[in-house]
Amino acid sequence: MTTPTTAPAWDRVPHNLQRIQRRIVDAAEAAGRDPADVRLVAVSKTFPIEALRVALDAGQTLFGENRVQEALPKIDALTGSDARFHLIGHLQTNKARHGGAFDMIESVDSVRLAVALERRLPGPIPVLLEVNVAGEASKQGFAPAELSDALATIQPLANLQVVGLMTVAPLSVEAERARPIFAELRRLRDANRLGEPRRGQRSMGQLSMGQLSMGMSNDFEVAIAEGATIVRIGRAIFGDR
Repeated sequence: MTTPTTAPAWDRVPHNLQRIQRRIVDAAEAAGRDPADVRLVAVSKTFPIEALRVALDAGQTLFGENRVQEALPKIDALTGSDARFHLIGHLQTNKARHGGAFDMIESVDSVRLAVALERRLPGPIPVLLEVNVAGEASKQGFAPAELSDALATIQPLANLQVVGLMTVAPLSVEAERARPIFAELRRLRDANRLGEPRRGQRSMGQLSMGQLSMGMSNDFEVAIAEGATIVRIGRAIFGDR
């Protein structure tokens, strides 16, 4: 890929990525975990394609986008590269047909959305179920008490491969305040046996069935200590929006 002239706004992205990757390794090793078990999603929502190209040239291949209408032009622009995209924001049911443009949908937040995806996706895709662990009225997601029934409905759907759970912790300047949220998501995964392939379940290659997407720029090290396999980091890579 031809690297465009790096705009001053993005010239620290490679350095930021190195720093974040080092912190991920340190956090995983401190928790007695293999750093290779933690994937970094660079949250590129609101940032232009130039920022993604700089990150891609620095070795970051996995990006997270919140909105379909913003993500699709970026996906098209990077077709043929190593870039992969996760949808991490709310997906409206009337846009479910676009879900197949992503490599994973991390934000399946209702049975209604799951059914819409089942009808409109061209083929199977790995998904995470979003759980509103903190019960915040401003956030989407299943209530913890709803999760078991939701899984019973969603797991048999042919085009959705449920590979784990996702949550967004309440924003706080103190990362430790998020620890109970992350610990509860891990408990919900384990209680629902999401780490164990079910009989007849389709294979998604080497993708673990026990994914936990949790932790952002201000609290990802705590999330890793509590078992995160995916951390979603934007500000610490690309800067303030």
